[in-house]
Amino acid sequence: QLAMSLNSSTLLNEEISRGPKRNTECLEGLELQSPLSFQDNPLQKLQLASQEVLEKAKKSGRSKCPRCSSSRMFYCYTCFVPVETVPTKEIPTVKLPLKIDIIKHPNETDGKSTAVHAKLLAPDDVTIYKYPCIPEYKEKRHEIALIFPGPNSVSVKDITFHLQKYAKKGGCDDDDDCSREPFPKQARIEPREKDLNECISSNRNESNRLKKIIFIDSTWNQTNKIITDERLQGLLQIELKTRKTCFWRHQKGKPDTYLSTIEAIYYFFVDYHQEILKENYKGQYDNLLFFFSFMYTLIKNAKCCAGKE
Repeated sequence: QLAMSLNSSTLLNEEISRGPKRNTECLEGLELQSPLSFQDNPLQKLQLASQEVLEKAKKSGRSKCPRCSSSRMFYCYTCFVPVETVPTKEIPTVKLPLKIDIIKHPNETDGKSTAVHAKLLAPDDVTIYKYPCIPEYKEKRHEIALIFPGPNSVSVKDITFHLQKYAKKGGCDDDDDCSREPFPKQARIEPREKDLNECISSNRNESNRLKKIIFIDSTWNQTNKIITDERLQGLLQIELKTRKTCFWRHQKGKPDTYLSTIEAIYYFFVDYHQEILKENYKGQYDNLLFFFSFMYTLIKNAKCCAGKE
């Protein structure tokens, strides 16, 4: 759902600098698919492009950003481009069926955000905003949804039905909470199952009414400032309830269904592809986890090698 933040290259550097020399030497010598990591890797079934380019970049160390010349590992998290040792042509590109707006908390460290993964891998479909600079969504509330858990959140499979109600209203008034369930006295005007199926079918023929999805990139403790912003009020909220995070720095006290930004984006589109587009999923969006899965394996191996697991 919402994004807990992390940045692969920064975390790798921190793992290296924090541990003893033995840990550093161990990390540098790790192979991407060593028996240790492959044995217990929940991401191992992903259909990913070759990660050889990342393996080579890891061995060569930090490199310059071609735009700002900053020293980075794998990519520049401020310019949203790969570093010089990672040719752009060797990075996969993912085409998404919807546009994405990512709203980043102003206090969130650039080097600890996986939002940049989405921008690198789906550059034509992803826009990143730093709060409070975000768009006005009021006029488009019938075709936009926000990924965020809450009492009024709905599942992915119910998106079409709820947005159809928005469209019939012609959008939401300022004092109208569109994400809430109808009052009991309104229950009798809800469409019957046949009508609902016709509504869904009609929307599908119109290339689906949903056009944009919004994600918040922040630690969970910082979300209140953004989620209570008046520009996000009245938007349909979607919750991903069945997925578990693989984040290697899970925030203490939070459920394992609280996902990192890139995980939330990936799992949303997998569900959207199956539940709304009604198509078999064949790994079309797996490369959204191209950087994430690589870092997951490296850091897990590093911790095991250092005796932390």
